[in-house]
Amino acid sequence: MAMARNQHTSGSPTQMTRFDDIYRRPDPRSYFGTLGTLEYQTPHHAQSVFRHLLPLAGFPELPKRPADQDGGPQPMVLDICCSYGINAALLNHHVTLGELYDRYTSPQVARLTTAELIESDREYYAARRRPDAVPVIGLDIAAPAIAYGRAAGLLAAGFAENLEAAPPSPALYRATRGIRLITVTGGASFLSARTFRPLLDGRREPPWVAAFVLRTVSYQHIADGLALLGLTTEKDTSRTYPQRRFTDAGEQQYAIAAVSEAGDDPRGKETDGHFHTALHLTRPAAQAVDRPLPTLLRHQ
Repeated sequence: MAMARNQHTSGSPTQMTRFDDIYRRPDPRSYFGTLGTLEYQTPHHAQSVFRHLLPLAGFPELPKRPADQDGGPQPMVLDICCSYGINAALLNHHVTLGELYDRYTSPQVARLTTAELIESDREYYAARRRPDAVPVIGLDIAAPAIAYGRAAGLLAAGFAENLEAAPPSPALYRATRGIRLITVTGGASFLSARTFRPLLDGRREPPWVAAFVLRTVSYQHIADGLALLGLTTEKDTSRTYPQRRFTDAGEQQYAIAAVSEAGDDPRGKETDGHFHTALHLTRPAAQAVDRPLPTLLRHQ
């Protein structure tokens, strides 16, 4: 088992369509061209949730500080299964996912070389940078995607490592000393607590983990592993988020059966033609008791 590029890249070969090739390209044009036709939208839903969680997870309000009050490292976000840095693009810039689909599938961008697109992207995102932007570190097994996210200026740092297979490199461990929020918008079915525990264990202030997880898979094995570190995982049961359209009837049948088997109701969601995700939030138990997830998301 390997860390997925995104949840939509694969499930069991007999369950979900594979999109592995779009993460091996030197730039994200195939990613947007392929997933746009399927209305992939999890990063769109996630950006407002992540932005809402930043100050709650310990990020300072503007004006930003180079370090926290105790002189520690600068607060950062770690995006696991980050691919080309799409979450960082949406979190830190005045852009929408729809605008990115339009940009990367346009005839003008199609004519550019990868090097020309990188230069164009650097200008594009610099002109749209939010004043409250936060450093985002990317983690993914897809080295070309990581390289592009760094070259385009979306990722403050990036690491092509598989923590399911090996512990984090010293460089990754050092780079993540200041993480306050870990985000996941895809890949949960490929992950276990092995990916998260070395990034959380022994930290003076364990970061929060916000994961959008397909309703076809269980997150319980990850939650149980993180509970051993004194962390509590809550699932938002108030709503779900459309992920993408099914590629065929077989995918839909699989999803409806898997969601039903998990004890959830697929009616009006998977039965209507889309995978759906649910938000899971992991944080120190005392913080969860003080402000339960429904209270935390009340004004989101």
